[in-house]
Amino acid sequence: MQYLRPLILFLFSSALSFAQNGNRIFETVIENEDHLVIKVSDGAYRIQFYTPEIVETSFIPKGEAFKEVSHAVVLNRKPVKPMAVVTNSGFHYTTDGISVTIQKQPFQISYAYKEKQIISEKRGYFKSAHKPMDLVSGNITAKTTEKIEFNLTPDEVLYGGGARALGMNRRGNKLPLYNRAHYGYETRSELMNYTMPIVLSSKQYMVHFDNAPIGYLDLDSQSDNTLTYETISGRKTYQVIAGDSWYDILDNYTDLTGKQPMPPRWALGNFSSRFGYHSQAETEATITKFKAEDIPVDAIILDLYWFGKEVQGTMGNLEFLKDSFPDPKQMIKNLQDKNVETILITEPFVLTTSNRWDEAVNKDVLAKDSVGNPFTFDFYFGNTGLIDIYNPKGKNWFKNIYKDLAKMGVTGFWGDLGEPEVHPDGLLHATGTANEMHNIYGHHWAELVYEANKEVNPDQRPFTLMRAGYSGSQRFGLIPWSGDVNRTWGGFQSQPEIALQMGMQGLAYMHSDLGGFAGANLDDELYVRWLQYGVFQPIYRPHAQEDVPSEPVFRSDKAKALAKEAIELRYKLLPYNYNLVYENNQLGKPLMRPLFFEEPDNPELFNDSKTYLWGHDILVSPVLYPGKKEQEVYFPDGTNWFDFYTDKRIEGGQTKTVALNENNIPTYVRAGAFIPMAKPMQSTKEYNADNLDLHYYFDKSIEEVETVFYNDDGTSADAFEKGAYEILEFEAEFERSCLEIELEAAIGNNFKTQIKDIHLIVHNINKQPRRIKIDGKKIDAHWNDQTKTLSIPVKWNPSEEIEIKIKLKK
Repeated sequence: MQYLRPLILFLFSSALSFAQNGNRIFETVIENEDHLVIKVSDGAYRIQFYTPEIVETSFIPKGEAFKEVSHAVVLNRKPVKPMAVVTNSGFHYTTDGISVTIQKQPFQISYAYKEKQIISEKRGYFKSAHKPMDLVSGNITAKTTEKIEFNLTPDEVLYGGGARALGMNRRGNKLPLYNRAHYGYETRSELMNYTMPIVLSSKQYMVHFDNAPIGYLDLDSQSDNTLTYETISGRKTYQVIAGDSWYDILDNYTDLTGKQPMPPRWALGNFSSRFGYHSQAETEATITKFKAEDIPVDAIILDLYWFGKEVQGTMGNLEFLKDSFPDPKQMIKNLQDKNVETILITEPFVLTTSNRWDEAVNKDVLAKDSVGNPFTFDFYFGNTGLIDIYNPKGKNWFKNIYKDLAKMGVTGFWGDLGEPEVHPDGLLHATGTANEMHNIYGHHWAELVYEANKEVNPDQRPFTLMRAGYSGSQRFGLIPWSGDVNRTWGGFQSQPEIALQMGMQGLAYMHSDLGGFAGANLDDELYVRWLQYGVFQPIYRPHAQEDVPSEPVFRSDKAKALAKEAIELRYKLLPYNYNLVYENNQLGKPLMRPLFFEEPDNPELFNDSKTYLWGHDILVSPVLYPGKKEQEVYFPDGTNWFDFYTDKRIEGGQTKTVALNENNIPTYVRAGAFIPMAKPMQSTKEYNADNLDLHYYFDKSIEEVETVFYNDDGTSADAFEKGAYEILEFEAEFERSCLEIELEAAIGNNFKTQIKDIHLIVHNINKQPRRIKIDGKKIDAHWNDQTKTLSIPVKWNPSEEIEIKIKLKK
């Protein structure tokens, strides 16, 4: 360690204002090459810096060994050498970012980022008697649990804990950490499929509790400014993650736990899905209907009828039922010929009545009871066992099923009931008890499916839809959805919050069953508003119980027409949306972003999910209530905004009441934004990245702007890393009545770029320009007096820079 010994009065003063652990006695600090050990009376702390923005702290009680295995962390530690300051009262270890202060008496550990305190331990680690409490699940029945306790400031707003419907600010709740489905939830759900051991603060830091077994996150439920993590067993490890912005924090967290691979481009298209298609004939007829109605579609999802005629009694068959699907390989080919991918549902349960039960028992792939027999239990679908993916036999058996299906041409898999939905206490996995493995079962199931896809099709991007996961599941390409939401306005109203929260926790593709899932509620207004919202959520997937159709082709003429309009807009935005996929892959940025990302110091926005950012440049305010004619929209400060449909200009930093119409939801574009849009198509396979409409939203307040858009073939794995890409760079400068737009590109070594036809549309041009030049040559262009837009045809070779100068009238 490097040492500094100046008189720095502020180092310890801030920590003294918080509660501390008076029973823990400091003994000594041992400075190892890559970590610190702080010995105390009841054990030792182990502190190591991953980067200047990430520090990990573990407590090892006396008599225990350090548990090194993490299910979440994959980042290799960089050689970070903190500077050390030693005083009579303690030790201070600082980097360019995070610093750790160890106060001797009373003992306390606290954390700061760039000299601003962010969080400190209160009692830190301790054991506590636990009153058994029903989670409607695998209960915490342990008489004693282990806790880690922290101080909070009174003004902090807290986020995290996974997918819940609680409001954006989750402070005041005690959240069970036990993945559990909530069928038919609406505006409030305290326990759902993804319970992540993550807390984020409006003070712009994150704490990740790096431990898998079940427990609780207590976000100051007693109103005593205390954050508590509680668990039945395992690691006493957490990481504190900070950054200069919300985007930096998420970049750092997804560096720590893994970046999401880019999904295939077709995943951004429209899905045909319901519970469910009963036959090969019905499946193909549905896609024929889409084609006849000219409604774009890219994939169809087969629910559990692909392996059985009945909902109950057949789970675990995991092979096409020939009576209903006589030639599945030909069906898959027929669908592919129509540019439609096939996705199959799968579950980790093998019923005792299924065709594979004897095979599963004989091959020893099931979780066990205490005497080594397959653990069987009853749940809704029948009497069952659970595949033990932690047993190499179980993992390989399950993986081979996926590999065989992938060889048939199946390009996506849906993992359902993976919490697992029922996971009895007495069940034993090869590596631990049900309660120890419960919250990571979906995580490692996603890993298994990811590996199976890569082994069969190493150059193809997998698509894996999963109902449960864990910290870091994004690195396996996991696409989460928000479970069995009620088909009501209340169910709809919770969806933006859930998606925004999960995006902040690394799972940026959280989305809902568009139109709602549970219940036979035929409400065309709800259906259309939900599908309009879906244009600006990561995955466009209407799905529901079959009593009321989820597919637009089977709805009323009016609902069908409005849904078609929304779906067509979704496809037009494909180049913009695909760049969001790239940003997530490279930087961990969520596709849906809370408004406080834009204004991190505005407390009025800390609990707002009614309006959000879709990427950097599109502002969206979904219509979440029936019969509304107008609603309030907040326009973020620091820029101006343009109505996407009317081009009306609105100054930022204000709330306005806007009129609503049935054809769309309030949508706005940031002043100075470039928005590339595709030509109409019926499938993403028809997308032509060489023929685009490029919209520029001119505003005199924007003197200079630069935007990049990523493009590749949409299918190849690791295209960016392999140099098989192009990045289109658009710049605009405005000075002295002259608007200059430049187009250039960075082209990967293994990408063959093509001449592009760009239809440049410049918005907010109030007078016909004096002249327009491309690379110094005067050209004719069309100025529309009604829309105040300027249309310029541009033929562009991306290997060369092109310059467009527009001289405006004053």
